[in-house]
Amino acid sequence: MEYASFLAGERWSDHPRCTHPLLAGLARDINDHISDTGRARLVALIPSVVGLNDDDPRIDVAIAARCAAMAVPVAAEFRQRALAAGLLVARRVFTDLDQESTSPLEASGLWEDMDRALASAPQALSWAERFVAETKVSPETFERRSAPNIVHVAVVGIAEACISDSDGLLHDLLETVIRDCTSRLGSGPRQRRSDRPSEILMVALEH
Repeated sequence: MEYASFLAGERWSDHPRCTHPLLAGLARDINDHISDTGRARLVALIPSVVGLNDDDPRIDVAIAARCAAMAVPVAAEFRQRALAAGLLVARRVFTDLDQESTSPLEASGLWEDMDRALASAPQALSWAERFVAETKVSPETFERRSAPNIVHVAVVGIAEACISDSDGLLHDLLETVIRDCTSRLGSGPRQRRSDRPSEILMVALEH
């Protein structure tokens, strides 16, 4: 994310203003849980996050839901339960926010992916349905607490999953969330080019 701040012409920071906070948090989390080889592949995605920011709370819900949906099929059972509960709450919060908005946000494809993810873990879904039956989460609480927690559990769930290529799935997760955000927010502003791209890329890889 430091490299993204550089491209946007901001002060060198891993919390750039040019990128949605939850997307930036996802990128930092993946960077922390991926191998050195996998981390090198992430560099190509960095320019894509520049300019992807908006204060619409539905974006937080969509990012968290995408992360959970991709993690549920591979995560350990105890994490599947938490992620399934997060998906059910996310759908409820998103629906409430969308009904209040004057500009509905297309999310049918995401909901279909969520349904498939939940269907892959029926026991976790059954548990989650009971757990959230009486749970009420405000959009503010979801944005501030639930969404970051869901994202973190999803990343760790993938990183520690018993699969052959957790690095590849973590890369795909970040790439997919960036694509989701781009489709909803549009492309970012023109990027400032570095006079020393190779040197900056090496610095980014070291962080």
